[in-house]
Formats: sequence, C-alpha cells, structure tokens
Amino acid sequence: MARQHEITAIIYNKRGRVLSIGQNSYSKSHPLQKKHAVQVGQPYKEHIHAEVAAIIKCRDLSKAYKIKVFRFSADGNPALAKPCAICCSAIEAAGIKHIEHT
Repeated sequence: MARQHEITAIIYNKRGRVLSIGQNSYSKSHPLQKKHAVQVGQPYKEHIHAEVAAIIKCRDLSKAYKIKVFRFSADGNPALAKPCAICCSAIEAAGIKHIEHT
C-alpha cells in the first residue's frame, strides 16, 4: 500500500511560541472531528485531520493566534496544504484568526 500524505498543523501564540502540534491519522477519530464533519455535510470523513488534532491537543485555545499547516507527498516533497471545509470550521470555532499553509 502506498504511503498516505503526511500533514502537520502547528498552533502558535502571538509571540510565535508553539502551543500544540497535530498530525493526521488514517485510523483514529475524535468527537470534535465528527462534529465538524457533520456540520459541513461530510460525516463520512471521520478520521482525524492535523488541524483538528492540534486543536484537541492545545491546552489553552484562548492563547491560540495562528495555525500553520504543512503537507508532504508520498515522495517527501512539499504539497498543497490548504485546510478543508471541516478544518476551516474547527479553526473558526476554536477562535484562531490566522491560517498559513504551504
């Protein structure tokens, strides 16, 4: 089986300090992922996305200022990492105003 895309999301505070790091999973899920998947009409996308994983791991979302999303293809090269509708919904609900992606 070919290796899936590796996606990482990092949440920073205003000073650039890392608050949490999340990675996508093709085997794990979480109620927050399911909630936002249902909200955007994609309930079948239940496996954890990197952005949602980073939000779940962040201990104090009130300090979350920016999220950066990185994606690497199966051959290890950088690839487009724009957050999907599910992740945009979760990022907005978390109150994170700044999104950067490669």
